[in-house]
Amino acid sequence: MEKYKQEFIEFMIDCKVLKFGDFVTKSGRKTPFFVNTGFYQSGEQLMKLGSYYAKAIESHFGLDFDILFGPAYKGIPLSVATSMGIYNDFQKNVRYCSNRKEVKDHGDTGILLGSPIASGDKVVIIEDVTTAGTSIKETLPIIKAQGDDIDVLGLVVSVDRCERGEKKSALVEIEEKYGIKTTAIVTMKDVVEVLYNKPYKGQVIIDDAMKQKIDDYYAIYGVEEQC
Repeated sequence: MEKYKQEFIEFMIDCKVLKFGDFVTKSGRKTPFFVNTGFYQSGEQLMKLGSYYAKAIESHFGLDFDILFGPAYKGIPLSVATSMGIYNDFQKNVRYCSNRKEVKDHGDTGILLGSPIASGDKVVIIEDVTTAGTSIKETLPIIKAQGDDIDVLGLVVSVDRCERGEKKSALVEIEEKYGIKTTAIVTMKDVVEVLYNKPYKGQVIIDDAMKQKIDDYYAIYGVEEQC
């Protein structure tokens, strides 16, 4: 495992973004773990987060692209922080863009924030966690409407939960349905590898009991062969 992945997992624990216990997802699934990127709250945390995203993007997509697009709302700070991370880490100046939920009809009108998207641009979409595809379904038409020959290279999320969408993993289903590549900074398989029965700052976060809960969850919802 690359060093930055282990550091990112520990970073999520420190920021209380990754938690273990008893939770219910938006889709109604009872889950023993939860990722809430809304808990990144400081400039220092966002700077580090942008750097982790930058490393994952460079590793999986390279840096031959023009626009980093973050769907509203959580994608807005992610696209800003990561464009800064790419510049700081790789001296590559990419533009950021996000959408508004409502079209602005005064002043600087339109639906986009940040850089315009022009014909021929290559775009990487950035989101927080594994998505069921709802955001992509809304986002792709906005991007494609900005010009001709716009190439969406892929989607990057922070954590792949490694669970089913409809039949396959959510990210695999996005790849097949929309024809774009997907990746994550880390997967939940990585998280378990780093934290299971290994003390972090004096605490074992995934002990045998929690590991059993995770295994039970994946027995119902998992797609480990695709993670």
